[in-house]
Amino acid sequence: MKNDTLFNEFPEISAKAWKQNIQFQLKGADYNKTLVWESPEGIKVKPFYHSDDVAGDTGNGPVINHTWTIGQTIYAGNAEHANKNAIQELNRGAEALLFTVPTEKIQVQSLFKNLDTEKNTMYFDFRFLSGDYISSIVALPRYKESKMFFNVDIIGNLARSGNWYFNLTKDHEILNGLLRGSGENILSVDVSLYENAGANITQQLGYAMAHANEYLNHLSENGLLGQLKNITFNCAIGGNYFFEIAKFRALRLLWKTLAEEYGADIDCHITAFPSKRNKTLYDYNTNMLRTTTECMSAVLGGANTIFNLPYDAIYHKDNEFSKRISLNQLLLLKEESYFDKVSNVADGAYYIENITGQLAEKGLQLFKSIEKGGGFLKQLKTHTIQQKIKESAQKQQNRFDAQDEVLVGTNKYINESDKMKNDLELYPFVKHKPRKTLIEPIMERRLAEAIEQKRIGNE
Repeated sequence: MKNDTLFNEFPEISAKAWKQNIQFQLKGADYNKTLVWESPEGIKVKPFYHSDDVAGDTGNGPVINHTWTIGQTIYAGNAEHANKNAIQELNRGAEALLFTVPTEKIQVQSLFKNLDTEKNTMYFDFRFLSGDYISSIVALPRYKESKMFFNVDIIGNLARSGNWYFNLTKDHEILNGLLRGSGENILSVDVSLYENAGANITQQLGYAMAHANEYLNHLSENGLLGQLKNITFNCAIGGNYFFEIAKFRALRLLWKTLAEEYGADIDCHITAFPSKRNKTLYDYNTNMLRTTTECMSAVLGGANTIFNLPYDAIYHKDNEFSKRISLNQLLLLKEESYFDKVSNVADGAYYIENITGQLAEKGLQLFKSIEKGGGFLKQLKTHTIQQKIKESAQKQQNRFDAQDEVLVGTNKYINESDKMKNDLELYPFVKHKPRKTLIEPIMERRLAEAIEQKRIGNE
């Protein structure tokens, strides 16, 4: 039988006919109240989707022509030790590495010793801003054959810490120097902060675009737009499986629209990390299930590189077992579940296509509202962004407290015999360190913190 006649024997059924049949099966119950639910973003989710829901709107988002890579994070507090760990992780199956570099004292040559930087992608998370340090990496003979992403995000640092690295003028001067020297993969936008602080998906998309637009404006005004070839969006993956797939697709769609406004050919490069917001201290093994489905969302949504979160990361220091398990989760998805065999796998799924379009539209509306209000930096300084995220976070917290949003083992199906007080190697709650800041920092906070603190106090 030919493919083009495979389904000819089945009559085409309209959306109206489907809905009528469902209403008949409900036996008088209200269709909208019974089967339609509303997401935190204000999107009404229906029980079924039809081609009518994406008429003239199929293929939301740009075509994704890349194979995702498996990432692993390395803390580079000691260059020799980090180098040894990096080689070990690559031998275990990692394809990309993210080095967290705490100070300028870390020797670059020692960090990269015997590493195949041509075959494997290297990312950096610098806890400081130094044009000289990054320039020393660019000056390495191997740099031209390497693929490195420096993830410089001076606005993200302001949002997270409440301060510039130095001050507004000096931070931008250093950024300009880096862009002139080797601007291809310098810039990033830390979207993960907004998810981990409690922002809904519309806010994450709108803030990501407004955040990125501050850079585009700056580059355009300083004649540096042509220097940038990639911008990296570092995203956290939440637990709403299908909505998260749509989020990544909507992000690419919005970036394409924004870049075209500037006439810029800048690639959208996405790295993804499981959210910390829904991770729990008690019944911690369930975190493995959460991170697995979250990583799946990132794969299907089109992330370039995915870094998993060890199941015990919120309370344990780095350890061999949990890091090995987190890497193996990604290897299972790629090598055993074949999640790397098809590009654009979500295309044609009416539900995902529809949600992608709605999220992109809502994100665009929010972005326009921020620009009308003076831009992202101005709204950070007036604490408008912080307040909006707090409001969203409180709504999430209320749903969690009412058990409308369930974290298994924490606010429902609790194992009362589970004890954690003596297993804490890291402080798993928000740390309050009063300090002088230019603006109110955006604070990450897990949903389960209050209930966990109470349980620990009662042990």
